[in-house]
Amino acid sequence: MIKLVPSLITVDAAAVGELPRRSISGIAVTYDETATVADGTKVRIMQGALPVDGRNPKLYGQHDSNQILGMVTEREDTPQGMMFVAKISATRLGDEFLTLANDGVIDSVSVGINPTKFSYDEDGVMIVESAEWTELSMVSQGAFSGAVITEVAASIPQNVKKIELNEVIPTQEKIMIESVEPTVEVAATVEKLWAKPARKYMAAMHIGGETFRNVQAATAEFVNSKRSALEAAAGDVTTTDQPGLLPVPVLGPVMANLGYQRPVVTAIGARAMPDGGNQKTFIRPTWTTHVSVGTQSTELSAVSATSPLISSNVISKTTLSGQVTFSVQDIDFTSPGSMEIIMTDLVGQYMLQSDAIACNAITNGGSASGSTWTVTANDPSTLISAMYDAATDILSATNFLPDTVFVSPDVWQKLGSQLDGDKRPVFPYTGAAGLMGVNGLGVANVTVANTFNPFGLNLVADRAFASGTMTVARAAAIEFYEQIRGLMSVEVPSTLGRTFSYYGYVATFIPYNSMVKEIAIA
Repeated sequence: MIKLVPSLITVDAAAVGELPRRSISGIAVTYDETATVADGTKVRIMQGALPVDGRNPKLYGQHDSNQILGMVTEREDTPQGMMFVAKISATRLGDEFLTLANDGVIDSVSVGINPTKFSYDEDGVMIVESAEWTELSMVSQGAFSGAVITEVAASIPQNVKKIELNEVIPTQEKIMIESVEPTVEVAATVEKLWAKPARKYMAAMHIGGETFRNVQAATAEFVNSKRSALEAAAGDVTTTDQPGLLPVPVLGPVMANLGYQRPVVTAIGARAMPDGGNQKTFIRPTWTTHVSVGTQSTELSAVSATSPLISSNVISKTTLSGQVTFSVQDIDFTSPGSMEIIMTDLVGQYMLQSDAIACNAITNGGSASGSTWTVTANDPSTLISAMYDAATDILSATNFLPDTVFVSPDVWQKLGSQLDGDKRPVFPYTGAAGLMGVNGLGVANVTVANTFNPFGLNLVADRAFASGTMTVARAAAIEFYEQIRGLMSVEVPSTLGRTFSYYGYVATFIPYNSMVKEIAIA
């Protein structure tokens, strides 16, 4: 499922004397706007992609089906986006989310969709033309700048009967108790908001009625330069791990030492799991024997006849997950930025591992081209021969031509360093002023690996490939399926902790290894 998150919220409570209103309305998603979802996939939803009739999407909290809040009751398709009205049921959980919305903590909605008709443009953006709209969630963070909730009708009578005292409480003290109570009741729900990328906290912290202690905590961004991002996402996290506890200013967030990118998945595209992803396996049919057509020798003589054969390939899903446990002290005492950074790293590690699975599928599912690139100084002749041999193998076997070359970082370096007999770059960089490309085999750019296009192929350099990997392929022949389930959490009362897990399912399949050719390098 793809989850796209719009942003912003305004609150409109019921007037004095009116019955409580329990609905939100606005724009669920804006059209023709590119957004990046949690797994790194870029998605653009076109007008008409989401249905306006049929079964109404459920309203959840934080994309968690265990936190059901109500139901979308009205849908209207407009050129700007999908308008909606959703009713929040009169439950305690619904009251908590309405309280959070009124306090400005919950300020966004997120649509959950299963694309049924989509394609990819030249930049790798998934263009969704049709999708099942399964749910709408109230969340805290946003990725779509143009999607806005225009109204929250939330009027919840305060129930002060929960406070039972034997003595008379002064008026001022009653006010303080009433203002604090909603925060206490929904604290566990707020913790789930850390799964999304961080937004600017400072303005919200300063304009509220919070004390200077909270303002200071918001400015103290989590920093731990002695722990890598990999270390921070694994194992338990306690107060001794968090310098954000200290009431001193810090210079900024943790310096990133790892890019959460999926070059291979971005190049081939992530496909939705078939049948809604409700089974452990699924069938992927492929041709084994095609029908035949031939010349009839004489009139009324038998014509060519071949029985078709289609194979039913059983594809199994792989579960990817990771978890981290926080102490309640770390949750209560540190800046929100500390949890944001670690949770972002947890999602990032999922992205890297899923990309590595796609790389392994290419390495294990391809076939040898029979050609070798012998790397020789100032002589690219064996490279040219090997590339055309691999392309010819694919063309001869399938009537298709390759469009992508997958390489490990060391092979990317060797390609970019190739010189001709006059020591001129075989793949010159022509972006700088005054430089002309002499050789016409492609253009290189040392700053952006995937803009390198040797022999007109889209080059994908990925560190998850083993050293010496060079595979020429038609990208459509490499299938990567994914169903991201997202974040779940559970309290651990016996240790005063809270465990967060992020998980999803992936599957890979290469129907024909004749379309994926490996080149040996000597």
